[in-house]
Amino acid sequence: MPTTTTQGVTVTVTTNYLPDYSSPAQEHFVFAYRIDIRNDSEFTIKLLRRHWYISDVGAGLREVEGEGVVGRQPVLEPGEAHQYVSGCNLKSGLGKMRGTYLMERLASGEHFQVNIPEFTLIVPFRMN
Repeated sequence: MPTTTTQGVTVTVTTNYLPDYSSPAQEHFVFAYRIDIRNDSEFTIKLLRRHWYISDVGAGLREVEGEGVVGRQPVLEPGEAHQYVSGCNLKSGLGKMRGTYLMERLASGEHFQVNIPEFTLIVPFRMN
């Protein structure tokens, strides 16, 4: 599981290929990913925005940016964690994602970025 820590905030990623939602004949491969965010800093933080870079061997690079994650802007006290599941579709069945979260330290209003580790999205039959 790819994991990275930035300024006391740890992000871990787990991925799954979803064959029931995919259609290889139409070059449509769907993946789910679970993100675990743990606040091991001494500050209460709020996740404001996300910024993703999605690389697809069959379609190049695309960016996705927006507020929060899956419609939420979670607040994490020191020692707390937040998990969410989202998804991504690829044309090739082979790609990778990486990105950042924009966080705010609530006591000071200071903004900072947290890295999301790069992770691969690979259809199982491509691994052989």
